[in-house]
Amino acid sequence: MIRRVALALRAFLHPTEFLAPPAPSTESLNALQHQLNMVLGRQIEFHREIRTLIGQATLPPVDLWRGKPDIPAGLAEGVIFTESELCRQESFDTPYYRYWAEQVGHAARYHRKIWEFIFICQVLYERNLLVPGSRGLGFGVGEEPLAAVFAARGCRITGTDMGADEAAQAGWTSTQQHAAGKEALRKPWLCDQAVFDANVEFRTCDMNAVPDDLQGYDFCWSACALEHLGSLEHGLAFIERSLDCLKPGGFAIHTTEFNLSSNDDTMSQGSTVLYRRRDLEAFQARITAKGHFMAPLNLDPGHGEIDRYIDVPPYLDEPHLKLMLSGFAATSVGIIIQKAF
Repeated sequence: MIRRVALALRAFLHPTEFLAPPAPSTESLNALQHQLNMVLGRQIEFHREIRTLIGQATLPPVDLWRGKPDIPAGLAEGVIFTESELCRQESFDTPYYRYWAEQVGHAARYHRKIWEFIFICQVLYERNLLVPGSRGLGFGVGEEPLAAVFAARGCRITGTDMGADEAAQAGWTSTQQHAAGKEALRKPWLCDQAVFDANVEFRTCDMNAVPDDLQGYDFCWSACALEHLGSLEHGLAFIERSLDCLKPGGFAIHTTEFNLSSNDDTMSQGSTVLYRRRDLEAFQARITAKGHFMAPLNLDPGHGEIDRYIDVPPYLDEPHLKLMLSGFAATSVGIIIQKAF
């Protein structure tokens, strides 16, 4: 009884000691929620990665990939790429792969980025587009070799990339993946200097807002650039917009990231997105409804020893056909579209 009276008297004399702490502000609650979301997101990523790593503890046997493919180089006649398809080991074990690897200035090795260049080159070659006078438009070209390779064959090329300020903010400048101008595309070991100067021009271009005056091209391309446009839809809208730059019957060849893990969960927004089977199938229907032709989708990931290996950060120089990206197994997909006549 005495204790309760003492407490009551203390509360009367010092009321602030017994007040509840102030409610947190909206800003602090939002900040806490953001932190919790980040932690949860990383937990989900770790869960996906662990599940994948359990199934593959080691690299494929070294003798399957180191120093290979070692077959002779040679151009393939006829049409090899009749479908829009995934990067697979079988493409590497061919004479045309070694031929184009040499043409783009790379050693022939099992790496999906080289496959992207070779897919674009081979598809254009098969369709008789790498010929003198053919006009090509490259998007998000960075310092890639394709502009020089095509110019050396007599094509008239417009290479484009984002503005310097935007590239610096996105981190592309520091990683040497941005072209600030024409000189970034110059590769004297791939294209004679005078031929390059005559056949190549450079334009700044936002892939989310392609200028209306870029038109009348025989072909256009991008190599793993469209997945960085902010969302799945932004990337697909860019592909559709790229068709407006072509002559009737012209070809758009694009490569991007494909989600091997799920046809449901994916990275749909952010600095890098991952396309699912259902995204590409829906886009194919959307393009077809407008009279364009998208080569049939072949989304078989391949079944070779190297196909089954999934690289994890920090990524290897080889083998690197499949990789772990944001907790998902992913690889490159090449898309072939012919504009309606």
